Amino acid sequence: MNRRDFLKWQMRGLLWLSAAPPLLSASGIFNPGRALADGLPDIAVAKGAPAAAARAAVEMLGGMGRFVKAGQKVVIKPNMSFAQGPDSATNTHPEVVREILVMCKEAGAAKVRVLDHSLQNAEQALGLSGIRDACNGVEDGICHHLMQPGFYSESPLEQGREMRLNSFMRDVLEADVLIAVPVAKSHGGAGVSLSLKGQMGLILDRRSMHSRYDLHTAIVDLNTRVKPHLAVIDATRVLTTGGPGGPGKVIRPGEVIASADPVAADATAVASYEWYGQKMQPRQVGYIRMAHERGLGRMDIENLVTKKLVL
Repeated sequence: MNRRDFLKWQMRGLLWLSAAPPLLSASGIFNPGRALADGLPDIAVAKGAPAAAARAAVEMLGGMGRFVKAGQKVVIKPNMSFAQGPDSATNTHPEVVREILVMCKEAGAAKVRVLDHSLQNAEQALGLSGIRDACNGVEDGICHHLMQPGFYSESPLEQGREMRLNSFMRDVLEADVLIAVPVAKSHGGAGVSLSLKGQMGLILDRRSMHSRYDLHTAIVDLNTRVKPHLAVIDATRVLTTGGPGGPGKVIRPGEVIASADPVAADATAVASYEWYGQKMQPRQVGYIRMAHERGLGRMDIENLVTKKLVL
């Protein structure tokens, strides 16, 4: 290594140290982070059938055992709010959700719940999305929309800048591990809906994030409290216009993007596909830029290690 290469390596290390997420999330849940990721990529992208691609992407990061330990409680948060089938790309593909569930069980999780807060009729959304049936094929009764206040507990967001209080699903507050499994889609208010934006399905009062606060700031505030430990973005189909509920233009990259850094995962999805008929940079999405600036993760994916696999 010559002097120039050494200086580049040293500077990259300093940048990583300044931007790396803490080992504990705001909720006190352990975050594996980069500390356990020696020799592993920051971002994994697998192309193939939905279930196989989901498994391959997580395996490239070191496997589900890196994130889930025996005896732990896990919450999986997919998009399953819309009463539409998988082809609409408004909900996460059921085979992706099922595979992540299976991998959690294989890792020894004591309890896994698949949860969301529906924007449409909950029963119809669970049925037409195909996610409930897919999960019931693994274990009955673990896939739910939690709609009633009794399932929630009010909690402060101590690091929030605008949103300082909301009610969170109790299962999430009690979980050891939170896994975001969103579909990649456009969104009329936020630009795109990915893993950070998808956490809005874990709170009781999501409307206030649109009406009382700046939406982008509130999304980042939310993730100071419930930032995913693992993000697995379903880009097998991508709703590039008309989101979040469609109809709109659907493309089919056939990919799954995974990272221990949800900001990096979201940034990769933004940079990988056309949105609204044009290419976008991660910094153009307000909440991704803010999350990077507030130290929740990194959007500078050009400085991170990405591993890609075609199955």
